Amino acid sequence: MKKLILFISILSLSKVNAQIDPVKYPTFTNIEDALNSKKAVYSMSFREKGMFNLPPQIVKLDSLFFLNVMANKLEKMDQELFRLKELEFLNVNENSIKYIPDEISQLRKLTTFSMNLNSLTSINPNIAKLQNLKVVHFDANNLNTFPEALMKIPTLEEINLQGNQISFIADRLYQIKNLKFLNLANNQINDMGDLSFPQNLKYLELQQNAIGRLPENLFKARELEFLNASDNNITEISSRVKGLKNIVSMNLANNNLKDIPVEISQLKNLKTLILTGNPIEKSRIEKLKTLLPETQVYF
Repeated sequence: MKKLILFISILSLSKVNAQIDPVKYPTFTNIEDALNSKKAVYSMSFREKGMFNLPPQIVKLDSLFFLNVMANKLEKMDQELFRLKELEFLNVNENSIKYIPDEISQLRKLTTFSMNLNSLTSINPNIAKLQNLKVVHFDANNLNTFPEALMKIPTLEEINLQGNQISFIADRLYQIKNLKFLNLANNQINDMGDLSFPQNLKYLELQQNAIGRLPENLFKARELEFLNASDNNITEISSRVKGLKNIVSMNLANNNLKDIPVEISQLKNLKTLILTGNPIEKSRIEKLKTLLPETQVYF
């Protein structure tokens, strides 16, 4: 699983790089070369340098907006980091950082913050002061609750918390009004209560938990297009599933479902329905295929 999440984090990094014009914003990999540059330095990567600390001279690069220190040996976030006031993209994946300092609030321009594969047990409440944040990655840490600070950042569009130990989520997710992508896969969630979801949510990943019932409020997420709730303990799907008007793909594999409500036939945009690994009788599957002639049903 760690290797899988590592692969995902690399993909995420490539997405960030894709937003940077390599001609206009060349990425430096050596601090001396950056300091000797006659032009402003906007992007730096210290990936896999074996570093225990950031080079102190980095504070001189006051135009820096992209910084990658992935796959090093950092045990803390150095104070020099928080003097980079123009920073927008920060990647500290694959280190051994145990906490986020209060000074994180100084990076007011930060839009993308990635700390996959570290040793975080909580998220500093001061992160809520980063009101320009759009993307956060805290996959494969040691978090046991959904970070409440994130619920105070309505600008967030993407939250990744895969591979933690989360078992509790406070019912304030709906406050993250711009959230489109939420990944809670491979945690320890068994009861989602009546959790309410943001209206703009499009992608929801809940696979590899211990969920017994999907919350009724989920079926009010009319913008939801992709739902993965595979590898849980779900025993039934509510007839309110008909509320997912824009759903395109639904993965319910490896649960304890014995039937699917006929109301699912009202989901006219549903293209893929995955039901493999459920104790559903073949006759019910055939009936389901009749109700969903435009849907590819896997069983």
